[in-house]
Amino acid sequence: MCTSLIYLDASGKAYFGRTLELTSDLPYQLVYFPKGLAFSSEIEGHPALTYDSKFAVLAVTMPGRIPTADAPLGFADLKVLEGMNDQGLTFSLLSYPTAGGPHAAVEATQAVLSASDLGTWALGQFSTVAEVKTALEEQPVLLEALTLLGGVESPFHYVVHDASGASFVIEFNKGQMTTYDNPVGVMTNGPEFSWHLTNMDNYTFLNNVDKSNATFGSYRATQPDSGIATAGLPGSNTSVGRFVRAAYYAQYAEKATEPDTAVMTLAHVMNNFDRPRGISIDYPSEGGGHLEVAGLSQESSETYATEYTCWTNLSDLDRKRFYLRTYRSLNYASFDMTALAEMRGVCVLPVSHLDGLSGDASETLKQAKAT
Repeated sequence: MCTSLIYLDASGKAYFGRTLELTSDLPYQLVYFPKGLAFSSEIEGHPALTYDSKFAVLAVTMPGRIPTADAPLGFADLKVLEGMNDQGLTFSLLSYPTAGGPHAAVEATQAVLSASDLGTWALGQFSTVAEVKTALEEQPVLLEALTLLGGVESPFHYVVHDASGASFVIEFNKGQMTTYDNPVGVMTNGPEFSWHLTNMDNYTFLNNVDKSNATFGSYRATQPDSGIATAGLPGSNTSVGRFVRAAYYAQYAEKATEPDTAVMTLAHVMNNFDRPRGISIDYPSEGGGHLEVAGLSQESSETYATEYTCWTNLSDLDRKRFYLRTYRSLNYASFDMTALAEMRGVCVLPVSHLDGLSGDASETLKQAKAT
């Protein structure tokens, strides 16, 4: 589940794409956070970390807790899974089951950032990958037990990109946080990111040039079709296989000369990671029947689990446009952050409301003001 990549056009402008796969739809909310909002991140045993947003943010979110009559959800309860700010910085959360473990000690008097709030913290305050990297050198980040996942520590890792095409990974592995510059601009799931980079050393033979003729003894072999160049790509939908394929497609997809063509090219690239229901299934009796995100339960009425692409996002980091397609759509709804800049309040739109929509939906989001 989850594949992300950066694509550069002919002039070096950056575009970002990602898919999210689970075995069921969750209550995703598309949220516009205007600049100037006050946030607070809290970890038990430490003072709250407070920060104000300098930039507007558009993001796909999930509630961080179950609302009650006495404590309805506020905008700070909506945790960013995927987002972009008005500076062209993106933040992405991807599944990473082995994130949890013993944490490094942090003085009780020091304010720490919950990993669940990394999205609003990064997108609300910074405009480049370099700024996020510098800030993390001084800001401790800790995982927290998530009530909605039955107390499992945040089973995710994170990737940040900016309009220059720079890419940066924030990864907890067995409780220990490590950060990496990401030279391939690709992210999937486990194993740890450094393993994926080492694995790329096994694919130095890849290129996009079809070798359609060869001689074996006196026999002249001729390939009757195009596409033999991709024969060496891994074919599975595992995290390992998707990482290699994503790196290949990001590298070799033709470099578009116009922004709209670049977005269309990126959409074609991401179609290679779009997964229909039933393509692979897991039975509970064989150790499957669960979601890769620890703590989420399988519906008792379902005899098997099948991951599918719940939604796909494209982001134009130069023009600040955000595109979203749900499983029940073949086309993308688009959102122009320049057009949203006039909004002074938080806007919340259930992602399910985008089913079947295509084209500019900025006005639809504007009308969905949070109550």
